[in-house]
Amino acid sequence: MGSMGIDTPAVNTLVEYANIMSEEEEEEESRIEEVRLTVPTKDDDSLPLWTFRMWFLGLFSSALLSFLNQFFAYRRKPLVITQITVQVATLPIGRFMAALLPETKFHIPGLGEREFSLNPGPFNIKEHVLISIFANAGSAFGSGSAYAVGIVTTIKAFYKGTISFLAGWILIFTTQLGRVNLSSFLLSHMGNIRSISSL
Repeated sequence: MGSMGIDTPAVNTLVEYANIMSEEEEEEESRIEEVRLTVPTKDDDSLPLWTFRMWFLGLFSSALLSFLNQFFAYRRKPLVITQITVQVATLPIGRFMAALLPETKFHIPGLGEREFSLNPGPFNIKEHVLISIFANAGSAFGSGSAYAVGIVTTIKAFYKGTISFLAGWILIFTTQLGRVNLSSFLLSHMGNIRSISSL
């Protein structure tokens, strides 16, 4: 049998290397003109990412979407608010916060000589994407609330029973973590299953 090899072009000069790299960059560009004009193909490392604005708007939007979706889930025709709503709403709010927050830098004791600022610069696309990811997690990834909320609701509404907040919280938390643990357990053993099925 013949061997399967990957033919790689020999690179003799920097000019040839630059030509190969420019061809690869052209392949990364989208064929859709609107996408090519709005989405950069290179990452800008100078944009701040973990900012106060991102944490504040991300956590607030996650909590707000979680609360609103659970609140509206009890209707006959439930209203679902997706992360798109937050994505549209947080852009002007983020720009407003960038104009309003002070730019003074300060040190946090215990973190060395690092400087922090509530406003490190203009509101950027990286902050906006992370806020959208937070909001998507708050809307339970579009699938509604946790399943165990139905258990707590059934106990209180239909059986007129009482369940403490702590017991309800532990029930919901353990069922959610149980799903995560089960999926991670199954994924860690998928290699073993694949090796057994190849026998």
